[in-house]
Amino acid sequence: MFNYIEFFSQEIEKLKESGGYRTFLDVERIAGSFPQAQQHGPGAGGRIRVWCSNDYLGMGQHPLVLEAMHKAVDESGAGSGGSRNISGNNHYHVLLEQELADLHGTEAALIFPSGYSANDAALTALAGRLPGCVVFSDELNHASMIAGIRHSGAAKHVFRHNDPDHLEELLAGTDPALPKIVALESIYSMESDRAPLAQFLEVSERYGALTYLDEVHAVGMYGPRGAGLAADLGLADRFDIIQGTLAKAFGVAGGYVAGPAVVIDAVRSFASAFIFTTSLPPAVAAGALAAIRHLKHSDRERAQLRTKSRLLHELLQERGIPVVSDAAHIVPVLVGDADACRQVAGELLDQHRLYVQPINSPSVPVGTERLRVTPTPQHTDAEIVAFAQALDAIWTRHGLPRLCLTPAEAEGLDEAGAIAETTPTPGA
Repeated sequence: MFNYIEFFSQEIEKLKESGGYRTFLDVERIAGSFPQAQQHGPGAGGRIRVWCSNDYLGMGQHPLVLEAMHKAVDESGAGSGGSRNISGNNHYHVLLEQELADLHGTEAALIFPSGYSANDAALTALAGRLPGCVVFSDELNHASMIAGIRHSGAAKHVFRHNDPDHLEELLAGTDPALPKIVALESIYSMESDRAPLAQFLEVSERYGALTYLDEVHAVGMYGPRGAGLAADLGLADRFDIIQGTLAKAFGVAGGYVAGPAVVIDAVRSFASAFIFTTSLPPAVAAGALAAIRHLKHSDRERAQLRTKSRLLHELLQERGIPVVSDAAHIVPVLVGDADACRQVAGELLDQHRLYVQPINSPSVPVGTERLRVTPTPQHTDAEIVAFAQALDAIWTRHGLPRLCLTPAEAEGLDEAGAIAETTPTPGA
């Protein structure tokens, strides 16, 4: 007989050998003290400072959000009681969808338990219902978008990352009569780079393609009222469907799609992942609603985030610590080796009580392993300086490549003026 335990034991061992095995840090967020957290588990050393949270603006700790969630628990209890179709359509869900549609200037919106399920369900339903649909997907699109396209059964073409010219080549080679969807993100989490949205729109409109824009790393943080990068560029009304999350800038949990009423109704009516799942707890919807309403009128958090992110970028640049991109608020620090990436993260935690999760394959290609650092408005300038100094010391101790010379390295320059071993390899 087949030995299932042995099989999966071997699979896990292979994953560990490849460097792709993941471990979770037992962290307890401390209400009112973000980014402080309590570390639990064997060898835990008490409180730590979190530097990799997706709660980009700290709204998960905001008094207005907490108050709204407490009120909703008192009013409606803990859970929703069912799917949206069967008793789980709470009034907070309706209000939240109305608020999201207003945020994006669309006719309708539809919420999901997660951003992953929103992408998976929407792309499955839309691409799967359109007869002969062909989907064009950026090569760095999130796994949830890839899953939705795959589940739809539609034909798919992958265009080079942020390359409108390659997209046009693929569109030009496709039957003009077939329905088409162009799926992309506005800001890419692991690269922290921005898509050339205007160029993508021009190409997509030229070939009559439906545009599907994932704004999960931009909603709340960019544009008027926090409507996203497309809104910031004045392009939001030209994208057909906007997908977003309630779990990052809005600080709670859940995902959504927004767009024309009939398209959103089609997702609501045909997406199995929506129809057959329990809806968000009312308190979660109420918290997201409070966060969105606040960020529609407050630019303070967004301005603070820009300032903190820029400061960390500048400090790392001064020290020659390579960052993949400085185009957005995320600071992806390039290490370039899986073992070294884990060691750097481990030393930051063990020696400095600074928590950053190492990002290895398959989340990023082998050889581009990195620390995905996310400064927030709640990190003080002094803490940001201390983080840069701690990373700098670890970088030196491990002899990791730098993009420029520190003063100490400059003193060791020979007459030729170069230190080869401190120069990153091409493409790193």
